[in-house]
Amino acid sequence: MYFCTLSKNDMNLVIDIGNTSVKIGVFDKMVLVYKKTLMSNNLSETIPKITRDYPQVEKAIISSVSNVEEKDISMLTDVFDTILLDHTTLMPFANLYATPETLGVDRLALVAASVNQFPEKDVLIIDTGTCITYDFKNNKEEYLGGAIAPGLKLRYTSLNNFTSKLPLLELKLPRNHIGNSTNEAIHSGVVQGVLYEIEGAIAEYCNTYPDLTVILTGGDAHFLSKRLKNSIFATSNFLLEGLNNILAFNNSQ
Repeated sequence: MYFCTLSKNDMNLVIDIGNTSVKIGVFDKMVLVYKKTLMSNNLSETIPKITRDYPQVEKAIISSVSNVEEKDISMLTDVFDTILLDHTTLMPFANLYATPETLGVDRLALVAASVNQFPEKDVLIIDTGTCITYDFKNNKEEYLGGAIAPGLKLRYTSLNNFTSKLPLLELKLPRNHIGNSTNEAIHSGVVQGVLYEIEGAIAEYCNTYPDLTVILTGGDAHFLSKRLKNSIFATSNFLLEGLNNILAFNNSQ
């Protein structure tokens, strides 16, 4: 079992650079007091504003599943005591993944959040972004792995890219599971397919771990959570909270 603590004066900056957006958060201890989402990696304009508005921030952590420009890293490390998250970073859980060097750092952050919020519980974290990732940690605080699948937008795009006639559609709830037009069939196949997949994954995990806690997060979590039959916790800030937990854990060592 791992524990992390924050001192009374700790304010942390956390940055998550994803495939399609950049999320920035400032935490006062364990409370998120500032959040901003950028659709491009434009840290050079945002970070100076944070240093002005939150001069108490001294430590930062950055998680990226894409390339980070050296000027952005330099800007952060010049101002803050910064952790560049990778597989060598100390974690508040035992990582049993067979190839930790290939594991997305966003997934590490999600598991760290589950350790902090649901200690000694079997937890399945489903992150619904560009990809849908499934990550599982057991009640011994051991991360075992999970699965990676295409996300909603990626499925729409793939149908258009890899066929000659299927149109590119925007996300829409199908009227019926039986699509009576090509557009409705695509919506049914994509949306219902993802819902069936998630429900099936949860059921499979519950067969082995009957007291399973399920977390749904990511950009499409709000859309999907209303349509899932299982009892889940839907949260939009889980990854940022995990980054803050990793930073706190490393500062306590």
